[in-house]
Amino acid sequence: MIFRRDDPPFSFASVTVWYNGIQGEFSMTMIGIDLGTTNSLGSVYEKGIVKLIPNAYGSYMTPSVVAVDENDQVLVGLPAKKYQLSHPERAVSLFKRKMGSLERVKLGKRTFLPEELSSLVIRSILDDAERMLGTAVDEAVISVPAYFYDEQRFATKKAGALAGVKVERIINEPSSAALAAYYENQKEQMSLVFDFGGGTLDVTVIDCIGSVVSILAIAGDNNLGGSDFDRLIARSFMDEHHIKRLDETEQEALLLAAEQCKIRLSSKKETDLTFRLDDELLSSHYTLTRLASESEGILTKIKNVISRVIRDAEVNTSDIEQIIMVGGSSKMPLIQSYIRFLFKKTPFVSEHCDELVAEGVGLFCGIKERKEGVKQYILSDICPFSLSQATYNEAVPARDYSTVIIPRNSILPCSIEKKFYTIRDNQDKMDITVLQGEAVYADQNRLLDKYVINIPKNKKGAESVSVRYTYDINGILLVDCTITSTGETISRVISDRMDEEEVKEQIARLEKLKIHPRDVEENKELKERLIALTENSTGSRQEWFMDLLSFYESTLESQNVYRIEKLKKRIREILSQEETAELFDTDDFLSSFEEEVKEEENEEPEEWEVFSKWIS
Repeated sequence: MIFRRDDPPFSFASVTVWYNGIQGEFSMTMIGIDLGTTNSLGSVYEKGIVKLIPNAYGSYMTPSVVAVDENDQVLVGLPAKKYQLSHPERAVSLFKRKMGSLERVKLGKRTFLPEELSSLVIRSILDDAERMLGTAVDEAVISVPAYFYDEQRFATKKAGALAGVKVERIINEPSSAALAAYYENQKEQMSLVFDFGGGTLDVTVIDCIGSVVSILAIAGDNNLGGSDFDRLIARSFMDEHHIKRLDETEQEALLLAAEQCKIRLSSKKETDLTFRLDDELLSSHYTLTRLASESEGILTKIKNVISRVIRDAEVNTSDIEQIIMVGGSSKMPLIQSYIRFLFKKTPFVSEHCDELVAEGVGLFCGIKERKEGVKQYILSDICPFSLSQATYNEAVPARDYSTVIIPRNSILPCSIEKKFYTIRDNQDKMDITVLQGEAVYADQNRLLDKYVINIPKNKKGAESVSVRYTYDINGILLVDCTITSTGETISRVISDRMDEEEVKEQIARLEKLKIHPRDVEENKELKERLIALTENSTGSRQEWFMDLLSFYESTLESQNVYRIEKLKKRIREILSQEETAELFDTDDFLSSFEEEVKEEENEEPEEWEVFSKWIS
């Protein structure tokens, strides 16, 4: 799309662009946007179906490319991608990988932050949507990689605001794909969604029952995608022809040739890559076998992400009933073969797998607007990163540990508390250091907030503070610090992006989540039933119920929502058949339950040669 100067202006701090405004009174609507690394798509839920939004060039995909030409005109999408071939210094792509950073890109006389570049792509899709719908768009739901940090998610919301649209909700890309896949096939089963786009990889384990789509675990890599194969092929070509260096224009031309070579290998077993350099036409022959042998590093990274999500979901590979391939890069036969090799089953690959995320975002818009046909659907989501508190390291006092309060892959919304004690006599202050990430040491995680609370002086370990984290589906974190001896609670919303009124509203809303599982009425009722059965039983039957009650109480104390719900389901099944309870063996029951939710044991990694021989 081209922004023209004879249209109404749309401005932000560092640049003013012009877009096709629409005159008149319109009803408002909501659209979904798959803001991709290499391509972006828009969608809308209308009259019971999801419609993808075509751009001005008749394609559903808008290249995530921005350029500024010699006349200082901003180009977005296909025109920018074409312009990039001849003027790479005036165009930029893959800026999604920089979201949340302060890294600026200079194009001509202008400079842009990553969210400003993304806002131009969003604005382009909004204009396409308004052209198609004949109505103004006032709200958008945007998908992001599951492994985007808070600042990257905020930058995405900011990009929407810069484009002139409200973005109240961000949705994880694999969650969106899972929703679309389930809506399409309606199969109640455990699935793994493998979302491999141009610049990111997300892998998700989902469990679908009725109208509920539950996300069990997410793992990913924000810097791994199909474009890495483009660079790999380009480097391989340069090595083969002993090319030491290329200028920027030549690099862009070779990367494009490498991308086309990769695409041809999606439908052929072999192809040639030709490239003209200094009036000499160079050529290399590529086969699927050669690509596989040169891709060991990329495929190993993919396997590591899959292994992590399987462990976090606490399932076995044999529990996965279906693998759903999503994203344009999933069309590569090499990737499909590798997934088939790892799981020993054929993955489901839709002809339009690169549109599945966009379809899911459109569906979610329908759910959010409570539209007929989808309003009954519930999409549970999880926290992709652990949230923790810095704690004293007695062995190395200068380097604090990171103590997890909300573990990664906790079902959202959630509220969990832990108690921390003073470490020296007469200590009158405690540092509250809120962190995000998986590292053992505090300084290796992302700092979300740090402040100090005052506590009464006392002997070492005599004073304690209960720190509760309450985290919701919109990424708002409330931290409550309750001083045990005085009962005083200091509350703080972790966000420097809200005004005072917004903070008050969020605290009031999040208060409803701060209930320990042991205090939830439904859980208390089930516990009372177990107590009654224990008291009314004798002998081995009473011992059985006593063991079950003890196990239920310890599971409630873990505050692990997934384990609690799974155990409650099993207990209800048993209580519905009380007359057969004496036939159960307690140890067998507990071990079988643990087996269902335990971490998969680490297996010896497959030798790379096995796959290389297999695919060839």
